[in-house]
Amino acid sequence: MSPFFTARRATAAIVTAALLVPLTACGGSDDAKKETSGSAAPKADLTVLAASSLTDVFKKAGAVYENEHPGTKVNFSFAGSQELAAQVREGAPADAVVTADTKTMDGIKPDVGSPTVIAKNRLVIVVGEGNPKKIDNLKDLTDSKLKVVLAASQVPVGRYSEQVLDAQKLHVKPVSQEPNVRAVLSKVELGEADAGLVYKTDAATAPKKVDAVDIPDAQNAVASYPAAPLKMSQHAAAATAFVKWLSTPKAQQILQQAGFQKP
Repeated sequence: MSPFFTARRATAAIVTAALLVPLTACGGSDDAKKETSGSAAPKADLTVLAASSLTDVFKKAGAVYENEHPGTKVNFSFAGSQELAAQVREGAPADAVVTADTKTMDGIKPDVGSPTVIAKNRLVIVVGEGNPKKIDNLKDLTDSKLKVVLAASQVPVGRYSEQVLDAQKLHVKPVSQEPNVRAVLSKVELGEADAGLVYKTDAATAPKKVDAVDIPDAQNAVASYPAAPLKMSQHAAAATAFVKWLSTPKAQQILQQAGFQKP
């Protein structure tokens, strides 16, 4: 072959390679680019199903996470843990779930990744501001003249309440059984009940409307909050990144400032 044709082939190969470089750089999945550019954690619009008792603290945590991870949006759906589990089983579009007990999380094990306990909590007796009925301990809740409200037994805080009362051999007849801890708190806030059992962190969200009567540790229950990404998530990497972030020092600081205990 003549040197002329050899030179032409070499030149064509160089030109072709030069043209392919920008095409390769522009190729790849659009979703991959959207989820990885500009941040160590993948970008996405996340939907997180979370226990009602996390309402206030997760709104703060979500804002911090979004600030630290530009391009990521965290949307929360708060409800009783039993409702969250039902949504997961029914295939509701979501990316992660955080329940107020390990039992509920265990019940949706086939639908979630590996759960991690991110916080703990304890119960208090919530009463009207100034404690007008002078309620000092769990035994006082057995007074038939009092209007006591509890969460339903299907709800984690309801199960914890039953556990605490049963351990002390106390029989309390509630005037109503609510679907989540915030509904119990609301009843006392509005004066529709004299007392109720809620998490310490929930009572702390309404300091001008209710007071909290502490329950001794020996008589109390410890609530654990496991978090896990959902297997059905359309943003698996981003969901896993958010769940991992909940155990970081920054997230733990936010949780503990709200009154949650270390996991």
